[in-house]
Amino acid sequence: MKTPGTSDLPAGDTLPSWNGGTVKQSIVDFVTRAVSKDDKDFVLPADRIAVFDNDGTLWTEQPIYTQLAFALDRVRALAPQHPEWTTTEPFASLLKGDLQGALAGGEPALAQIVVATHAGMTTEEFGRTVHDWIVTATHPKTARLYAEMVYQPMLELLGYLRANGFRTFIFSGGGAEFMRTFSETVYGIPPEQVIGSTGKLKFELREGGPVLLKLPEVDFIDDKAGKPVGIHKHIGQRPVFAFGNSDGDLQMLQWTAAGSGARFMGIVHHTDAEREWAYDRTSHIGKLDSALEEASAKGWAVVDMKRDWNNVFPSAAR
Repeated sequence: MKTPGTSDLPAGDTLPSWNGGTVKQSIVDFVTRAVSKDDKDFVLPADRIAVFDNDGTLWTEQPIYTQLAFALDRVRALAPQHPEWTTTEPFASLLKGDLQGALAGGEPALAQIVVATHAGMTTEEFGRTVHDWIVTATHPKTARLYAEMVYQPMLELLGYLRANGFRTFIFSGGGAEFMRTFSETVYGIPPEQVIGSTGKLKFELREGGPVLLKLPEVDFIDDKAGKPVGIHKHIGQRPVFAFGNSDGDLQMLQWTAAGSGARFMGIVHHTDAEREWAYDRTSHIGKLDSALEEASAKGWAVVDMKRDWNNVFPSAAR
């Protein structure tokens, strides 16, 4: 599996999928200052930490989160082993194709779906299952592989930052184990730099050797106020660069902004209904309201997808 645009950018090829304007210029200006030893905003190489949300920031999250699409496919695949699901919600509605009805139960219903499709297997089994899905499953609107539903401008930004000595991390409400199966291939971000929500694990000695078993219990939710907590627990340093797209990323952006010295905070605003989707304040997925207000008040960079990106998805993808 290989998605175009993941490699670090060569010299002179700075963010080609970004249109000229204030957002692109602010990114280039920040990075230029950060790496210039004589500049007052110079950032030591060890402190060049950039954090990114995943869903809606690095790849699409509409019409449903990608990991939820995986879970729904798993429900259908596992249904023959669970005849009781035909009369038990939220599974009964899912098997009838009624996603809205299945999710009417809110977070408890979603938790049931995740537990039923993610727990009870070893970490190796889960990784193989996700890998097999991510290289074959296609998006309902574009027919692209989900791994190709990534934003080319953000792939370029990741490469540009790394070419200038930044370490790039993902902090997402999505499952860490789910993202780690493809993060290095798709984003160029190694598994140890991917932090997400996690379930509890259990060590077991089996005939074939030791395994880690996925349990039906939540360990950590890496969303909203959980993101700064996750950053401190896993990195132990405050980032100097952060990008998100929703109110779920607000605390991560606030945490980054509160540090001393040069800082960059960015938000992807989905404004392009033709090439992707247009949504913000009233969306049930990726709601952007409070974070948009704070970005305006504090002068954070806000990407207008329709205006600022001349390309959305990798052109070499099928």
